Amino acid sequence: MAPKAEKKPAEEKKTNVADKAPAEKKPKAGKKLPKEGGAAGDKKKKKAKKSVETYKIYIFKVLKQVHPDIGISSKAMGIMNSFINDIFEKLAQEASRLARYNKKPTITSREIQTAVRLVLPGELAKHAVSEGTKAVTKFTSS
Repeated sequence: MAPKAEKKPAEEKKTNVADKAPAEKKPKAGKKLPKEGGAAGDKKKKKAKKSVETYKIYIFKVLKQVHPDIGISSKAMGIMNSFINDIFEKLAQEASRLARYNKKPTITSREIQTAVRLVLPGELAKHAVSEGTKAVTKFTSS
């Protein structure tokens, strides 16, 4: 109720101001602002759609390679995506730490490989290193 009470005196003031100044200027400005705001709002809505980078597509592709007949729920997909982001962050931090220890400005495949050996346990690290080496070889050869 209070905002309505405030609006009524404001409208009365506008009529008083309209008597003193040309009435056409104020309503035109009032009409233009919402239209421009609406147009800007449409543009903002288009720009507001941020593309969120996820691993969901890749998780699904790997799942279909390993188990073609099994699906995955959206909750499970979200958990897998969080897991991959977490592992990526841990590897990046460890690789960064290794580069700093060695006073190198660049993180190379060697730092990544060492970070994988430090972060991942035993057999999993060996498989990850071999797959990573294979991927780097394939990338450099093509």
